[in-house]
Amino acid sequence: QVSVVESGGGSVQAGGSLSLSCAASGSIFSINAMGWARQAPGKQRELVATSSSSGLTNYAASVKGRFTLSRDNAKNTVSLQMNSLKPEDTGVYYCYTDAQRTEMTITRRFWGQGTQVTVSS
Repeated sequence: QVSVVESGGGSVQAGGSLSLSCAASGSIFSINAMGWARQAPGKQRELVATSSSSGLTNYAASVKGRFTLSRDNAKNTVSLQMNSLKPEDTGVYYCYTDAQRTEMTITRRFWGQGTQVTVSS
């Protein structure tokens, strides 16, 4: 099985910063994309930042210029530095990895359990 574990998060006032970290481990043959999504109360989960296997990083328009994703392929880790946080950034943040468990299996998305980020005004 593939395990995805997030850490970080917490509560901060608007304008503050938080950092999230994530590590993928377990039975992994290869990893393609890694990234972060979030889900606010009553809303659908949305992708926030993604890193492709080629190293290309994309951000949601709402976080571009404020969030920075960093990835370490050797360690199968990804982090998200969040600056200038806004109350609308509040939600549960989920890490994901698109991974193959063996060379014979298809790539599928594995999700972490999520970590809460709360930004107060």
